[in-house]
Amino acid sequence: MGKAYENRHDNLDDFIANHKVILPEVCRVLKSGGSLCWQVGFHVLDGVTTPLDFLVHEVMSKIEGMKLRNRIAWTFGHGLHCQTRFSGRYETVLWYTKGEGYTFDLDAVRVPQKYPGKRHTDGPKRGQPSGNPAGKNPSDVWDIPNVNANHLEKTDHPCQFPVGLVQRLVRALTKEGDVVLDPFCGVASAGVAALHEKRHFIGAELDAEYVQLGLERLRATIKGEVRFRPADRAILEPSPTSIVGRRPAGFATGIELPDAFLLHPGAS
Repeated sequence: MGKAYENRHDNLDDFIANHKVILPEVCRVLKSGGSLCWQVGFHVLDGVTTPLDFLVHEVMSKIEGMKLRNRIAWTFGHGLHCQTRFSGRYETVLWYTKGEGYTFDLDAVRVPQKYPGKRHTDGPKRGQPSGNPAGKNPSDVWDIPNVNANHLEKTDHPCQFPVGLVQRLVRALTKEGDVVLDPFCGVASAGVAALHEKRHFIGAELDAEYVQLGLERLRATIKGEVRFRPADRAILEPSPTSIVGRRPAGFATGIELPDAFLLHPGAS
């Protein structure tokens, strides 16, 4: 809500009313066993925050056969810096399925363990690695950089999804040859992810400029020329000796807590 390409007079009542029309139609065309992923953020007005996924779920909970499987927190390191509340650094993806028999390919989206050398301490597997050699479940908190001004995927769209966010969903929740639909496809980030992962793609978009940008990206994907940041690329931390990582004089080195907040031996 409140994006440059939307009606600036939209409010929460309009948001709910629109979703009561849109979501049943999306669910209608979804095949049995298929997945619906709906990404939303927050509506902030006069310092009051409303989590939009709460409103979406209120609508979805009334659609027969749709079951919520995960509420995924998509976190990112950059955004607006707030002065009167904590700066928002996550949005949500609601994953629903249409009934049972859905696809969930965990092996396609496993990530490296934090402690790969951890071993069983007792039992018949004592001394053996305790983790899965293929990696661990990525959990429901995904750290994937958002598309800001310096992102290699950046176009003129003001609210562009990173391809990697959709790529992980496509890999886990669909099979090769399946169809991915994005009814608000913007510059076709979902289409890039779908085609790259050998799925088919259907997209709908009102803005003619975004349609052209999206088509260019889809053509580049088919040719193998598209550039995007994969979902499984590690988040790099700046070296403390680099220009951006070096702490200027006067910058805080840490947070010092008053004695009243320090726990002493035996404290609980």
